[in-house]
Amino acid sequence: MSIPQRTLTAAAAAVLAATVLGTLTAAPASAADQRHGRHDGLAWTDCPSKPGPPHDPAQRCAALAVPLDYQDPDGEQLTLTVSRIATAKPGLRQGVLLIVPGGPGEDGLDRPSRALQQLPQEVKDRFDLVGFDPRGVGASTPVSCGLDHDDLAPVRLRPWPAPDGSIDGNLALAHRFADACARNGGPVLRSISTANEARDIDRVRRALGERRISAWGTSYGSYAGAVYATMFARNTDRIVLDSNDDPDPSKVGRNWLAAYGQGVEDRFPDFARWAAAPGNPDRVADTPEEVRPLFLDLAARLDRAPLPWPGADPAELNGNVLRGAMLQSLYADARFPDLARLMLAGLGRRPLPASDVMPPQAEPVAQNHIAASAATLCNDVSWPADPAAYAKDVAADRAARPLTAGMPVNVMPCAFWPFAPAEPPVRVTDRGPANVLLAQNLRDVATPYTGARKLAAAFGERARMVTVDSGGHDVYRANGNACGDAVVTDFLVTGRRPAEDVACPAG
Repeated sequence: MSIPQRTLTAAAAAVLAATVLGTLTAAPASAADQRHGRHDGLAWTDCPSKPGPPHDPAQRCAALAVPLDYQDPDGEQLTLTVSRIATAKPGLRQGVLLIVPGGPGEDGLDRPSRALQQLPQEVKDRFDLVGFDPRGVGASTPVSCGLDHDDLAPVRLRPWPAPDGSIDGNLALAHRFADACARNGGPVLRSISTANEARDIDRVRRALGERRISAWGTSYGSYAGAVYATMFARNTDRIVLDSNDDPDPSKVGRNWLAAYGQGVEDRFPDFARWAAAPGNPDRVADTPEEVRPLFLDLAARLDRAPLPWPGADPAELNGNVLRGAMLQSLYADARFPDLARLMLAGLGRRPLPASDVMPPQAEPVAQNHIAASAATLCNDVSWPADPAAYAKDVAADRAARPLTAGMPVNVMPCAFWPFAPAEPPVRVTDRGPANVLLAQNLRDVATPYTGARKLAAAFGERARMVTVDSGGHDVYRANGNACGDAVVTDFLVTGRRPAEDVACPAG
């Protein structure tokens, strides 16, 4: 199984280990809520606690009932758990900024607390910051496929072919995964889709008592935000879509996995320059031009002769483990040393680093995250099921893009998914208000610039795009580019988009 935007690492899983995978008990609105005049129909109470950085004391949570099936709105309901940090300056309040999480399958309940540390004061002054765990995730009614423990290993979560290019192991895992979801997923798993997430978002808007809502969606959240801005265009105020997915409705998640091929090619040169810089304590080569062949040679060598790595999962450093580490490291410059040190260990110039293994108590969270991700990808659109076609595509892609070794076009559980999509994917169009701003790095490993251009084209004059000469995933208030940050902040504060697309230089 692949999680196109971010896999749940062991460290992240440990932080999430104590998330309440159930419903939140509603409580009366607090005196502070009443003083702020919040008569929104939600009963705000304390948020679920979990290890790691605590959420801000100002963050409150509420339970919202939404239909399991929107074709039967008065039928069975599930719980959506919503969070909010109200603006400290009600006199400046412009409305709600809903933070749409990525993944798919990521939790979003504590996003307001993170945004409180991330956003500039002029944005925090003007918006209540609202987050939510999507249906199937975390403190909302959760799902699990009950996968075998061994199938949760990070190297299995993306479909890396065998060293000889065979996809037999990937096909077997895809069948096991789909069968487990059929047995254990239940009706909530079948209800998960991006269209239903958009409907859930609009239920949140209504419950908050807002006529229109602003949103900030990042990574997969950019697609979910685009679908919301399409299905509920008249209910949108200011929409910021950050690190953008290709919205092609004929492929949807298939395109997001395939995008890694281009994304790695765009991004790897940034790592190569860093890894060859004089004075870098983790330098792996003398020149940037040497880094790529060095990586490919090392990966091939580890394919043939893996290094024992006691305590890791799997307990060896093989070629696909190295490739997986490369993919994760390209998400942010701060992760470059992780890849460099692993390369140096593989070359025999450093000891292997301490392994990052998921603790047993974190497994339920990983199961939940992975199941929700699979449900979104597989319920949105039908995937081809012909093993021979996947094998052919993998062979061609391995030759064209050896860094990713055929993984981006390989088979997924969706090929054997037991449930047909309940409805066609949403086609993003130019119908609606001109209130969308896309923010995009030029060299994004997960959501490359080419896909962002396709989303911009789908929106037409509804959208403007600010492009930042930077690498990595996430743009706004994430990579220190003052130009890009200023464009997005001005849009959120004033509602004025740039008259035309903006290109921001590096730095």
